[in-house]
Amino acid sequence: MVATQDLVLPAFFGRILVLGREHLPEAGPVLLAPTHRARWDALLLPLAAGVRVTGRHCRFMVTLDEMQGLQGWFLHRLGCFPVNQGRPSLASLRYTVDLLADGQQLVVFPEGRIQREDSPLTLQPGLARLALLAASQGVRVPVIPVGIAYGQPRPQPGASAAVCFFPPLHPEPSVGVREAATVFTAALAVAMAEAEAEARRVLGRPMAGPTCDP
Repeated sequence: MVATQDLVLPAFFGRILVLGREHLPEAGPVLLAPTHRARWDALLLPLAAGVRVTGRHCRFMVTLDEMQGLQGWFLHRLGCFPVNQGRPSLASLRYTVDLLADGQQLVVFPEGRIQREDSPLTLQPGLARLALLAASQGVRVPVIPVGIAYGQPRPQPGASAAVCFFPPLHPEPSVGVREAATVFTAALAVAMAEAEAEARRVLGRPMAGPTCDP
């Protein structure tokens, strides 16, 4: 925390803006759903919503291949844990739901990987299915759409960054799980795109083109 939040981030970025912090719940489980434009995202989120702000660490769900070697060592200390997103095991899903039941703050990048700017947001359904699974076990989890933007398409030293939190969304398991996940994922994509547009607006970089798949 000291290395990233007190040394690395202030040394690299000229300014870091955080919008909508009031949308972060003060207690209970929460899922953060951020856009993914750069590797800096994983350092900015703990600064904007981590233990110094909310009293809870950010626990990142990442792919298996990201937890290899030196990068895996570093990610582990950032609070990351690996999941096979294509075919998550029952044990990994149970572990994730247990973290939420314990009132922890999880971060899942719904795009699955870093996407280039100005391309439509295409989300994987895993986050929605996870929230629905938790709800089926009595753990109702707010999902916070998060937009992360930078003053440049590829952040350079001295650049600005902004993190924007939007009001929470809740999946509704009133229909079949597959349909509910599809409906919620579409709504989440719209909210994430709007949050990113707001983050870019405060940096003076309006969005261009479509923001999410219809």
